[in-house]
Amino acid sequence: MGTRPKGGAELDINTVTDLVPAQHAVWRDGDAWLGGGTWLFSEPQPSTTRLLDLASYNWRPITETDDGLEIAATCTLAELAHWRPAPERAARWPAARTLPRQCTDALLGSFKVQNVATVGGNICLSLPAGPMIALGAALDGIATIMGPGHASRQVPMSRFVTGERRNVLRPGELLRSVFLPASALSRRAACRQASLSRVGRSAVLLIATRARGGETLLTLTAATPSPVQVRFPVFPPPNDSDAILDSRVTTSTGYLDDVHGSGPWRRAMTRRAVADVLAELTA
Repeated sequence: MGTRPKGGAELDINTVTDLVPAQHAVWRDGDAWLGGGTWLFSEPQPSTTRLLDLASYNWRPITETDDGLEIAATCTLAELAHWRPAPERAARWPAARTLPRQCTDALLGSFKVQNVATVGGNICLSLPAGPMIALGAALDGIATIMGPGHASRQVPMSRFVTGERRNVLRPGELLRSVFLPASALSRRAACRQASLSRVGRSAVLLIATRARGGETLLTLTAATPSPVQVRFPVFPPPNDSDAILDSRVTTSTGYLDDVHGSGPWRRAMTRRAVADVLAELTA
């Protein structure tokens, strides 16, 4: 059938026979959730026969309270990039002033893609380079997952992605939102990205956050199939921390080795990024 993605031209997806509001649909084999559609319409989907449009939920993109920030799965990357905390919280949430925009800018895509692509889609696609995965994990995010029959469960964002294009979602489940607590938003943050070309896909994306008491969290994505984290109770010296993170990667996921960067190169760039982010947080 001819299917028209939001804001785009008509595309031929021959296996899809129906487009229905997700809010009133019962999941069945062959269904696919439709958020922004930037990935869904980018390649053939031979097993997909029906699209469930998440826009029918009409979720508020961003909800800000003193407790933290709830980002709906249907929030676009552009909406997140342009968001700023309310004046009464801006001084208390330094990470909120920098990281959302840095992570959205880390996505390989034009402004047209950012105006349509969603936070939930980027997370659920579960590519190593997904910057929304890095943002959620680095800020102790909690993912709320909706299942059939209005069931729901919560999963830490650090454990949501289990491997390259693999995550904890079960058939019929969808990501509802990601909640970033105020305690994480109140940390200072530093971010570094590396890719083989100036506009290439991220091969290393490292985020460091530091609490007022000195506790420091390093979150590495893009260089590994799923997020790798190391938490230090006090602010660590760079020479120790990069070796500890390197050891954690080696014993858990290992460094990716593909067209976006070799394993040894990603390792070297990761160790350089650790020194850079810790130096920034020391300043």
